[in-house]
Amino acid sequence: MLFLIILIGVLLVVFATAKLKVHPFLALLLSSFFVGIASGMPLLDVVKNINTGFGSLMTSIGIVIVAGTMIGVILERSGAAFRMAEVVLRIVGPKHPQLAMSIIGYIVSIPVFCDSAFIILSSLQKSLAKRAKVTIASMGVALATGLYATHVLVPPTPGPIAAAGNIGATDYLGTVIVIGLIVAIPATFVGYLWSVKVASKIRVPLDDEETIDYDEVVKNFGKMPSTFNAFLPIVLPIVLIGIGSIAALVGDPESTFNMILRFLGSPIVALLLGVVAAFPLLPKLNEETLTGWIGDSLKDAAPILLITAAGGSFGTIIKETGVGEMLQQMDLGSLAQGSLFLLVPFIIAAALKTAQGSSTTALVITSTLVAPMLVTAGIEGAIPLALVVMAVGAGAMTVSHVNDSFFWVVTQYSGMEVTQAYKAQTMATLLQGLTTIVFTMILWMIFV
Repeated sequence: MLFLIILIGVLLVVFATAKLKVHPFLALLLSSFFVGIASGMPLLDVVKNINTGFGSLMTSIGIVIVAGTMIGVILERSGAAFRMAEVVLRIVGPKHPQLAMSIIGYIVSIPVFCDSAFIILSSLQKSLAKRAKVTIASMGVALATGLYATHVLVPPTPGPIAAAGNIGATDYLGTVIVIGLIVAIPATFVGYLWSVKVASKIRVPLDDEETIDYDEVVKNFGKMPSTFNAFLPIVLPIVLIGIGSIAALVGDPESTFNMILRFLGSPIVALLLGVVAAFPLLPKLNEETLTGWIGDSLKDAAPILLITAAGGSFGTIIKETGVGEMLQQMDLGSLAQGSLFLLVPFIIAAALKTAQGSSTTALVITSTLVAPMLVTAGIEGAIPLALVVMAVGAGAMTVSHVNDSFFWVVTQYSGMEVTQAYKAQTMATLLQGLTTIVFTMILWMIFV
């Protein structure tokens, strides 16, 4: 009955936004109240959990979204985004813009959360779409799936690290990273194919908006920004976050140097420094840019903030219904042997991910649940444990939909409607998860 209530809640969001044209912010809040009340949650707890989910997500990603939007506006209006698009297309080739975004996503999301990375790179994917004359939706899905693959499979992202620690693979973290990088390749590739074959047919209002082309940018600003200055606002936050992630894993956590690295590598600080790095791109330091451009970026960020935070409320309500505890009580460990055992963590993680929205939560809970099963099944050693982490990660990407903050980040920054995002982003993550678990099972049969 609980699973049915959650399913109805998800369908309510889709129906309200797609058919009734209700704003996603209201649709998510109304569905949050429905799931909480229908599941028997005390009424005051419903209100508390909605507020907690809303606030906790704003705490973790609110300033990141605002800072990332500021960077995007400056990059777009200064012409830097067009310079970046030109460089990327020159390297990969103008005939494969989606492949360029998939590769960029694959690399960037190793140290950076996919939400933050998508926000940082959104201006680049839009300008590339315009430059290469492809739909923004296809570029958004290519970027999102590239980010998603390494986000759930490759440390030092927190989810895979936690999963490795929970199953006793901390000493084999190097193996987990190498295998994760390999397994993430087919996951990224299938996302790229989906972006080319399916998402490329989806048009959004942003595709029809008049944008400043390259020649007009040159005319307006006299000279295009240098490649270094154009990429610095994006590269600097990514490098700082990567260094901060490494500092959190190695070195003395009490040392001043280590604390400084972790401070600079926190997403909020890194993105704000990215904003500072974007200031040299401003044509003039006056009210038009320092107030006007920044004010416009705040207006752009506001709906994204509210919708993403409302998605956090929906996810928290679902989490507090007890669906996680229900899955924990299911004895799935005796259902499979050999490589088929990998289906156990995959199914658990996929159920958790689909139900409550967070890939990191699915990774953490699933790895905790399967850890005792590994001892019983005699699974130990670097490669077997690394492949178990991959199986958990495969489930943790299956699937991204309305209770996932990343779904709303991709949807809003790409201009897609909910039904379009289900066809483009949700289906892509389903194929990614299935591809990943199949590839992981093949590796098990070869090396274990």
